[in-house]
Amino acid sequence: MPNKKYYEYVRKDRLPSVWCPGCGNGIVMKTFLEAASNLGLDKNKVAVVSGIGCSSRVTGYLDFNTLHTLHGRAIAFATGVKLARPDLEVVVMGGDGDMLAIGGNHFIHACRRNMDMTVILFNNNIYGMTGGQYSPTTPYESIASTAPYGNLENSFDPVQMAISSGATYVARSTVYHYTQSVKYIENAIKHKGMSVVEIVSNCHTYFGRYNGMSKPAQFMDYFKKNTIMLSKAKTMSEEELNGKIIIGEFHNDENKKTYLELYDELSQQLGGVR
Repeated sequence: MPNKKYYEYVRKDRLPSVWCPGCGNGIVMKTFLEAASNLGLDKNKVAVVSGIGCSSRVTGYLDFNTLHTLHGRAIAFATGVKLARPDLEVVVMGGDGDMLAIGGNHFIHACRRNMDMTVILFNNNIYGMTGGQYSPTTPYESIASTAPYGNLENSFDPVQMAISSGATYVARSTVYHYTQSVKYIENAIKHKGMSVVEIVSNCHTYFGRYNGMSKPAQFMDYFKKNTIMLSKAKTMSEEELNGKIIIGEFHNDENKKTYLELYDELSQQLGGVR
């Protein structure tokens, strides 16, 4: 039997998952389940939205109000849910390809608007479900099915992208750093405004197999040895940080009004019509 702490939040009849053994997606899902449990969320007052991709299958296993939507459009659907039902806690979960490639436009503008929602980005640096194509976060010169001689494109930094676009809570962790991931997701859900939590994950089936790390344990060891806390990173040189993953809470602005607050203020000025 699953841990009773999370039992009410899981669709037991959908398990086991379709994810490859050792996939980081399961770890990210559990971090969200623990955060939800710690916060005592009422599953009937939470909406979880995903798009298309391996990680986006997560909504099939979560027993909240869930939407498994179109490729790249999860944030657009979630925006509609939040506008129609501002009383719901809205969470978007999906991968780097889904959210930053075809969904990149929605990601940027949700940050710009400071929509009151939480985005949990599963970043495994590759398109996993569709065959290992390179994504917007695939590192330069890394191998992918569509870059057999190495990726020639520079990768996005999702954290800097979120901050510069206007998100008011931004954090990063890895699947190795489970405790930090839970804390960041809790803080993101409690935060009023656009929250983005990037969790660097592993796809050993594609990214790992192409780039010399075909076993999940190799990724865990890599994350352990190559991750630097933000507080320490601030004291290090650019050369020392080359190739490292910096984790921590990068931005937290409690003062900026959300889109819904601004919308309601305008509505009151116009006579209370929403």
